[in-house]
Amino acid sequence: MKKFYLVGMLVLGLAAVSHGADNEPPAGFVALFNGKDLKGWHGYETKDPRKFQAMSDEEQAAAREQSQEDIHKHWSIDGADLVNDGNGLYLTTDKNYGDYELWIDYKTVPKADSGIYLKGTPQVQIWDSTDEGKFPLGSNKGSGGLWNNAAGKPGKDPLVLADKPFGEWNRFHIVQIGARTTVTLNDKLVVDHAILDSFYDKAQPLIPRGPIQLQTHGGEIRWKNIFLREIPTEEANSILARHGRQEGFVSLFNSKDLSDWAGAVANYEVVDGAIRCKAGTGGVLHTKDEYSDFIATLEFKLPPGGNNGLAIRYPGQGDTAYVGMCELQVLDNEDPRYAKLDKRQYHGSAYGMAAAARGYQRATGEWNYQEVTVIGSTIKVELNGNVILDTDLSKITEYMANSPHPGKDRTTGFFGFAGHGDAVSFRNVQIKSLAKSP
Repeated sequence: MKKFYLVGMLVLGLAAVSHGADNEPPAGFVALFNGKDLKGWHGYETKDPRKFQAMSDEEQAAAREQSQEDIHKHWSIDGADLVNDGNGLYLTTDKNYGDYELWIDYKTVPKADSGIYLKGTPQVQIWDSTDEGKFPLGSNKGSGGLWNNAAGKPGKDPLVLADKPFGEWNRFHIVQIGARTTVTLNDKLVVDHAILDSFYDKAQPLIPRGPIQLQTHGGEIRWKNIFLREIPTEEANSILARHGRQEGFVSLFNSKDLSDWAGAVANYEVVDGAIRCKAGTGGVLHTKDEYSDFIATLEFKLPPGGNNGLAIRYPGQGDTAYVGMCELQVLDNEDPRYAKLDKRQYHGSAYGMAAAARGYQRATGEWNYQEVTVIGSTIKVELNGNVILDTDLSKITEYMANSPHPGKDRTTGFFGFAGHGDAVSFRNVQIKSLAKSP
């Protein structure tokens, strides 16, 4: 009996899985390669996957069919192995995936260079760690790094050299939540919860959903045991939260009452261990302490059409969107009534000043995980593992409807929730002060 093991699985909250014969998936997983044919796969090149996703169903079907001639020329099945001769289109799943856990085995040859595209984006690197000609590129550090990440960024280089000698099979375990990517190679952690950079549009986060692709890059490579499990929302949020519970964070909510809060306390209630704005009311519920630089983490759940906000450096009175440093929108972006808003009014935006990327919320009624980092005049918002806003408010000179924001240069204030009459819920609210000791 062969077994899969994950180093650091307790950190990720994942259990060990096992399987029997090659290409037979363990419980809870599906086999992307059935060991018999290439059903569920098509050919695609290094190209923005959004272009394929923008096609009609008929156009996509035609493109998949057209790729089959090239696929059958360069890809074959040898026993339990899926074999590529080093050329041709990349083998690409017909299905797109969001949050998932992927197991995959590979064996390659000297001088080879390949990789695994996640959400159609390059790439978890595979190469010859003994190839001195590529040492300047980092091949001596081994496989498993996020090759297209910018130099110096987390995940760019693997944490350890984990490649096995040529002729032996290597095993990847990859967990991806949003753009957050963890890679284990041969039971060794090589990438730890790093953001996979967007490649085709560097100003935007990684696309929400995309295919798995097996790269062809000049040398024969064999694959097998390609197993995937889609990670449900609650589990994905739990994984993100475990990584967010760093030293120095304190809880702002006891899950029982609002005794630790100030401001519009009467307009909020505690329901099922969460803070919820009472429908038809509003106002800012805020902390009793003020904060300057900080990281806050929380979960929120929106009812249909829900509207609220995060008060950042709020002075204690007035409209936090203007008199505070800002209000970070909390909004059901997909509700039809908001179809024609200014782009600076959607979820995660610094209201009226800086627009956040859209398309990264969970379905309405599900819990979302969000992290907010405020340092000086900068604000970064990470939603469900995707950085949707990273801006410097000191550089903002154009405002929605030409409305001034006199509070945007505030250096301290309260943190809280800016209710707008909808029953939006918040839970697991934590904060870490980044203020330097005097």
